[in-house]
Amino acid sequence: MTIHAYGAHAGDQPLVPLQITRRAPGAHDVQIDIAYCGICHSDLHQVRAEWAGTLFPCVPGHEIVGKVSAVGSAVTAFSAGDLVGVGCIVDSCQHCEECDAGQENYCDGMIGTYNSPTADAPGHTLGGYAEQIVVHERYVLRVRHSADQLAAVAPLLCAGVTTWSPLRHWNAGPGKKVGVVGIGGLGHMGVKLAHALGAHVVAFTTSESKREAALALGADEVVVSRDRKQMAAHAKSIDLIVNTVAAPHDLDAFLALLKRDGTMVLVGAPATPHPSPNVFNLIMKRRSLAGSLIGGIPETQEMLDFCAKHGVVADIELVRAEQINEAYERMLKGDVKYRFVIDNTTLAG
Repeated sequence: MTIHAYGAHAGDQPLVPLQITRRAPGAHDVQIDIAYCGICHSDLHQVRAEWAGTLFPCVPGHEIVGKVSAVGSAVTAFSAGDLVGVGCIVDSCQHCEECDAGQENYCDGMIGTYNSPTADAPGHTLGGYAEQIVVHERYVLRVRHSADQLAAVAPLLCAGVTTWSPLRHWNAGPGKKVGVVGIGGLGHMGVKLAHALGAHVVAFTTSESKREAALALGADEVVVSRDRKQMAAHAKSIDLIVNTVAAPHDLDAFLALLKRDGTMVLVGAPATPHPSPNVFNLIMKRRSLAGSLIGGIPETQEMLDFCAKHGVVADIELVRAEQINEAYERMLKGDVKYRFVIDNTTLAG
């Protein structure tokens, strides 16, 4: 089936309307009419070839929500009309240790929603800036939010689970002090989720102007990280820091805030490396510096169900397809609170 999409033919070219082909649903496939797709910073890095290995034409988008329009003959969990989502994963080997554990995100054979090899034309996956997508049922998520919240659910499929995964793995909750560095697309979800889990949340920002917004998101305290006095007040007091900043910066300033056995988890992906931390900041308090990548399918479903139960969605600005390039430029300037989402019904013009 030929459908409308938005993508780029080269890294130095803007995104433009495209016609792409989707496969007919196989026995285990779910066909989804995409209602909304979030715009992730990863989309920009990949489509502009700032990350190596971009395959063109590139159609980004891995924060997908919509309605099932058809299912394969062997599909029993989904039916036409169901509200569903698709995140960053559309396939994996399905038999390794990671897949067996529901951690498909760490499978060496993970197939991303875009820019990964596939038998479908044009030989690599094409993402959610499109009218429709066909996905194996294993990688389809059920959305239990109401239909009128659907646009604000879209960013949960990446930004939500990217922060949820470390919060759950390192047991954020009542009695724990959790720091979230950066109040952007990822960070605002980190604050909302840590608060909903019952943790004491400290938001770190470089801008005093974000204080009231961070408190409104659920932060118990807000620290301007450029203020040494404010930072020093939290020295050796935090159990877990989720660092969402996607630009190189001084990690030692935040490592010093961790308790003994505390952990800082990096989820932001800068285009160039961070400066190396001072090893003594780690060994003197048995602190850990870790990383975390999105989440597996069961964990993503858990996150969606938790968010539906607790009324958690992203703060978004809805844009039409022809505004995507402008949204990219505004995203680079931090001019969005906190996530752009595309109205995919506008892709056909």
